[in-house]
Amino acid sequence: MKTVRTVLGDIAPERLGVTDAHDHLFFAAPAFAGQELDDPAAAEAELAAFRAVGGAAVAQWTPFGLGRNAAGLPALSRAAGVHVVAATGLHQAAHYAPALLDRLRSDGLAAFFTAELAEGMLAGDDPGGPRGGAKAGMIKVAGMFHGLDGHTREVMTAAARAHHATGAPIGVHHEMGTAAVDVLALLHGELGVPVTSILLGHLNRFPDSGIHRELASSGAFLAFDGPSRAHHATDWRLLDCLTELAAAGHTDQILLGGDNVLASARASTGGSPGIPYLLRVLRPRVAAALGEDAAEAILVANPARAFAVEWR
Repeated sequence: MKTVRTVLGDIAPERLGVTDAHDHLFFAAPAFAGQELDDPAAAEAELAAFRAVGGAAVAQWTPFGLGRNAAGLPALSRAAGVHVVAATGLHQAAHYAPALLDRLRSDGLAAFFTAELAEGMLAGDDPGGPRGGAKAGMIKVAGMFHGLDGHTREVMTAAARAHHATGAPIGVHHEMGTAAVDVLALLHGELGVPVTSILLGHLNRFPDSGIHRELASSGAFLAFDGPSRAHHATDWRLLDCLTELAAAGHTDQILLGGDNVLASARASTGGSPGIPYLLRVLRPRVAAALGEDAAEAILVANPARAFAVEWR
């Protein structure tokens, strides 16, 4: 039986509800120094505001080592009444100290990801530290701009092995929306990950509808995020991209998320757009452009399938 692995345990897919399929409650990266998402009270307020406009679940794509607050996620989810799917995995090499990556490699990346999915995530960012109890429900990996480097290939290979061991879905950060064809060729073509377990993220940042249709023809899930304060240049093309995919018959592969990675994007503390924007502003626009049934599929049915796993 397929279930969605949340930080409070596995649930039936139909219980997931209206889902922000790609966002961040906690995130800290060198590129965004001074804009860290590290305030538990603000994260709880953000989730409460999301729930107030109809939200039921958030998938946090923050991987290991970037301040994901694995130990605090269960209490936060319980207090806010919102399901949270957490991630293991690694981002691009630039986000980590070389010594940390060397330490993870020495212990085996695939085994590390698998343990976080099957046994529980590390509580902090020390590979030798205690586990926080909650299990990850997905693996986050990252490509590079128009290509894949050695770190990317190493991490994606480990992610594929962890997928084969557990069944977990793999969410992919595409730098400025690029290199998704290369990612599919590696994860699916070379490493044998089923396309239905691959979530291709940030595609709106490279608004080439021809590429989007090509990717959709593979059967993978296509994740669009925005408006995002950190990456907003192509936000105005988002609905055009979704409309063209829907017209080509791919509505059931579309996922939507906010991908809020900056403190200044947190609505609960006076920033914008915030996690509630997805339902407060974007959902009505999607419904107007594609129809109510399509909006419901994109925000409810599609994430329920994308994150549902027959766990091994």
